[in-house]
Amino acid sequence: MSQLVTAKLRYLHIAPRKVGLVVNALKGLSVNEAEAQLLFRAKRSSEPVLKLLRSAVANAKNNFKLDPETLIIKEVRVDQGPMIKRFLPRAQGRATPIHKKMSHVSIVLESKAKPKAARFTIATKAKKPKKEHEERKAAPKAETKPSQKEITAATNAPKEAKAKKGGIVKRMFNRNKSV
Repeated sequence: MSQLVTAKLRYLHIAPRKVGLVVNALKGLSVNEAEAQLLFRAKRSSEPVLKLLRSAVANAKNNFKLDPETLIIKEVRVDQGPMIKRFLPRAQGRATPIHKKMSHVSIVLESKAKPKAARFTIATKAKKPKKEHEERKAAPKAETKPSQKEITAATNAPKEAKAKKGGIVKRMFNRNKSV
C-alpha cells in the first residue's frame, strides 16, 4: 500500500493562473526531477513552490519515515485564495479597481515501491578532501611582496615616459612665463 503525504502553501501573493503555469508541469514526476524543474524555471512562483515541495519531502522523511528517492508527485492543486481589492484614481474623478489575487497550493506525494530511474541528480556542493586542505595550511606562504627598488622603478617608469613624450598640449600649457 502506498503512503500519501500532503503539504499546503496558503495565501501566496501570486495569482493562481501564474502559479498554475509552473505547477502543471510537475504532476507525475519524481521528487528529484520536480526539484530540478523548479530550480531552473524562470518564474517568480517557482521559488515558493520549490520550498513547498521540499517541505513535503521533509514531512515524508521525518513524520512517515519514507525514503525521498521513492516519492512521486501524485497531485498538485492551485486554488484561488482571498483577493485584496484596491482602487487606482483615474481621469475625471473615476476609479479603476485593482484585484490583488492570492493562491492556495497543495502537493500530495505518494510513495512508490519501484520509482522510475532518475534522469539526473541535483548536485550539491562537494566537500574537499581533508588531505588537500591540511597540505595547504601546512605549506609556508611564498613571499609575493616586491622589494622597495621594484616599487620605485615601477612608479617612476610612467613619469619618465610622459616626460619624453611631450606634444603640443604640453608645450601650450607648460610655457615659460618669462617669454
